[in-house]
Amino acid sequence: MAKIVNTADFEKSVLQSDKPVLVDFFATWCGPCSMMAPVLTELSETYDTFEVVKVDIDESMPLAERYGVMSVPTFIAFKNGAEIGRTIGVQAKENLLKLLAL
Repeated sequence: MAKIVNTADFEKSVLQSDKPVLVDFFATWCGPCSMMAPVLTELSETYDTFEVVKVDIDESMPLAERYGVMSVPTFIAFKNGAEIGRTIGVQAKENLLKLLAL
């Protein structure tokens, strides 16, 4: 299962990670976000070459603002602390893997 991170642990869990990280900016009230949950769980359980984390935009609004998240779900891939890809809305698993350049 994807780990939920917040403003306090984002730096360590995402920006300082030694692996690429796929961040799912989501909201509990978001239907499309709920649809993506099984895909993210599958990715986190199948691949060990990257991490999958979730950020609840209602709980961590400063992070959503910092990364310009205007709609959910928004997926941002990070590598070595830098954004390397971004997509918005319901996505196929393959599209999320492409964000990570896998």
